[in-house]
Amino acid sequence: MRILLVDDNKTNLGFLTKMVEKLPGCVALPYQAPEKVLADMPGLEFDIAIIDFQMPVYNGIELLTEIVHFEKYRDKPIVFVTADTDTATRMAALNAGAIDFLTKPVNPLEFQARVRNLIALVEARNKLADRADWLRTEVDKAVREIREREEEIIERLMIAASYKDTETARHTKRVAAYSEAIALECGLSKDYAKDIRLASPMHDIGKVAIPDAVLLKKGKLTEQEFAAMQTHTIVGCDILKESKSSLLRLAAEIAGSHHERWDGQGYPRRIAGHDIPLVGRIVAIADNFDALTTSRPYKEAWSVERTVQHIQERAGSQFDPHCVEAFMRALPAILRIMLTNLERDVMAEPTPETIELATKTAAA
Repeated sequence: MRILLVDDNKTNLGFLTKMVEKLPGCVALPYQAPEKVLADMPGLEFDIAIIDFQMPVYNGIELLTEIVHFEKYRDKPIVFVTADTDTATRMAALNAGAIDFLTKPVNPLEFQARVRNLIALVEARNKLADRADWLRTEVDKAVREIREREEEIIERLMIAASYKDTETARHTKRVAAYSEAIALECGLSKDYAKDIRLASPMHDIGKVAIPDAVLLKKGKLTEQEFAAMQTHTIVGCDILKESKSSLLRLAAEIAGSHHERWDGQGYPRRIAGHDIPLVGRIVAIADNFDALTTSRPYKEAWSVERTVQHIQERAGSQFDPHCVEAFMRALPAILRIMLTNLERDVMAEPTPETIELATKTAAA
């Protein structure tokens, strides 16, 4: 236990030092000048401070006021040594942060008894702090385990969905990565952007309820079939929205809103503008980019250039203009993701010129 002693009187300081050294496990840190104490902060390490009240340059209250400017010392027990029994003086000391007093001349037995009590207090505080650290560690561990289970649930659900439509599984992984890149350029935090990446693969989970004749049809859908296909947004949201998991609730929000349009002409609720959740507006662009640059039974894959132009032209109508701007800034990252996950038989490969143009656009 390290005990700071501050007294401008050399004799008194020597006496207090000897008293501390008689206590088992205690080390005295004697200072005759209060300004030297401050000069050694914040590197000075102590557990208890015993400070003389009347000193030159800084009196006890002034010294204590300076000490507690350092956050690391604010919970340290401080004892004043004073010959002054005036109530106003003692109240000022207590208001400054002192917890006890020793009256001059200091009685050795009283000194040792009071310091032992303070040592017991410090040890109890340290045990509580250790316990709090342990609890924080355990809580963090539990939160990590819960998140890992949530991520596994999403992965398993996507595996289940892939048995019905293998292309949907590959599509959702790319959309997830594109969505994270756009989210970061929208100014969202890395943690939230990661959550969007983890949740967005569920955006088409409602397609498990779509009849195979519609979902796997190798041609243009009829009006009735398209209406049936649109229900995947509602089904997906319904599957996920009652979950106690914040990640799955985010996935529900995405599933229910990623086909809404900025101008209110989307589905299923025909909401517009900022009434559409931001995550839905982000995933809408990522989903559209991947859908257009990938061949489908009813269409060829579009070039990256044509797809980017398509998205830019629909800023303010189909897409949130600010999200489109974020998409353009994220384009270099999106093209890197695309090249890493390229399926050459079904996807349009970006040309070197496109990559160079995207990089210049982002830099500008």
